[in-house]
Amino acid sequence: MATTEIYRYLHVSELQVALDPEGYLIELEEWSPAVAEALASEEGITLSEEHWEVIDVLRNFYRRYELAPAMRPLVKAVGLALGEEKGRSIHLMRLFPGSPAKLAARIAGLPKPTHCL
Repeated sequence: MATTEIYRYLHVSELQVALDPEGYLIELEEWSPAVAEALASEEGITLSEEHWEVIDVLRNFYRRYELAPAMRPLVKAVGLALGEEKGRSIHLMRLFPGSPAKLAARIAGLPKPTHCL
């Protein structure tokens, strides 16, 4: 496995969590709900129950497929897990502005989705 350059550290309680230049965790095992809260806070996001639902879908997707989904698979996975209303791009954009697949994966402690710029 190639080594990833550490860009900075996120300080959560007494832990230092290493991040790559794009803000993704270097060691996925260091993720915790507190780390998610800290990453979201940096983006100006306060995690609500709806955010946590999507984060859970993402983490389950990663456990099953060993990759973080790009936008289309994310929309499909959320729709299957949480229902058609929540499985819409507009819903995900409201929760995770900009690039929902990338931002949600980062907050969920997953690698950058493949095919995301």
